[in-house]
Amino acid sequence: MAKKYETMLVTSAKLDEEATTALVGKFKTLIEANGTIDGVDEWGKRKLAYPINKEEDGIYTLIHFSSEIAFPAELNRVYKITDGVLRSLIIAKVEGKEEAVKEEPKAEAAKEEPKAVEPAAEAPKAEEVKTEQEASE
Repeated sequence: MAKKYETMLVTSAKLDEEATTALVGKFKTLIEANGTIDGVDEWGKRKLAYPINKEEDGIYTLIHFSSEIAFPAELNRVYKITDGVLRSLIIAKVEGKEEAVKEEPKAEAAKEEPKAVEPAAEAPKAEEVKTEQEASE
């Protein structure tokens, strides 16, 4: 049974454009051999939040794919042993997400309807409290 995944890959900005394209192409070929690619988003060169291996910039690539359940572990292993990959992350997509989005408008509609608020019992006024205290003295 195929399951949907997405993987974010951050490669070294020190590599030239051809080497980066070849590296990402290597992973695309590996994914296609073990599943199907649903989409590829090239985010390009971006500044990293913190230096990784003394590098300030990285090239980001997001790949959406479908594969068997065992394949992401193999893909992660290959990411870790490949030079030029700074960071990678593989996430399994949640299939019931569309249903959750459809339920949100109902919740918003319920929030918009004002509820009848019962008036609270009135607290005694400060003047009345003073009068009662004076009377007891």
